[in-house]
Amino acid sequence: MLAICVGRKGIYTMRSPRSHDGLSQRQERILKYIEQFLAQHGYPPSIRDIQTDLDISSTSVVAYNLRILQQKGKLNRQDKVSRGITVPAGAIATAKRASFTRVPMLGIITAGSPLPDPEDISNDNADKIDVPTQVLPEDKLHDVYALQVRGHSMIDALIDDGDIVLLRYQSTADNGQMVAARLISENAVTLKKFYNEGSRIRLQPANVTMDPIYANVDNVRIEGRVVGVLRNLE
Repeated sequence: MLAICVGRKGIYTMRSPRSHDGLSQRQERILKYIEQFLAQHGYPPSIRDIQTDLDISSTSVVAYNLRILQQKGKLNRQDKVSRGITVPAGAIATAKRASFTRVPMLGIITAGSPLPDPEDISNDNADKIDVPTQVLPEDKLHDVYALQVRGHSMIDALIDDGDIVLLRYQSTADNGQMVAARLISENAVTLKKFYNEGSRIRLQPANVTMDPIYANVDNVRIEGRVVGVLRNLE
């Protein structure tokens, strides 16, 4: 990439610094972002994600740099697929070798119908799982625990059966936040989006084929808010 500069001797051009493999700083940033996004979410970013998160002027600039990265063999891309970016497996393995912290794994939460007998394991006796710092920095893991998802009711929120959700213990939530909600009379816990409608609570699935759960306000207790997801790639 050429930068145009103005000096006392007139207008001249100066090449932007490039890495040893010929990538511009912007291309390096885009590639690193894609690798970290894949490691964190288990699926690739969209062009709009890249443009917004890296503060790039337009999606066409992103697309141009993705073409350069593809030409240099750094990634593959399907033009007509929204998230059709793939990178070599070794790059993702490198991204995943970043530092980890550990949080308690407290069992399974359903993303379909509520579980009749939810697992209830104390933090002291719970198994632990590794969480990459790209997903949640260590200083933000206070009061965070993990549950494995069973079911497909949150599939439109990109949470599928077998994924692991990270939740922060809290008893309140804003409308639209994803929570672990206990239905007290049923002694069951479910993963849904929370809406307080005054006289009732609506627990909304993110799946157009499924209906919401409605419950009395005094029959719902929030047990945590979703703050991260570890995607099951199998």
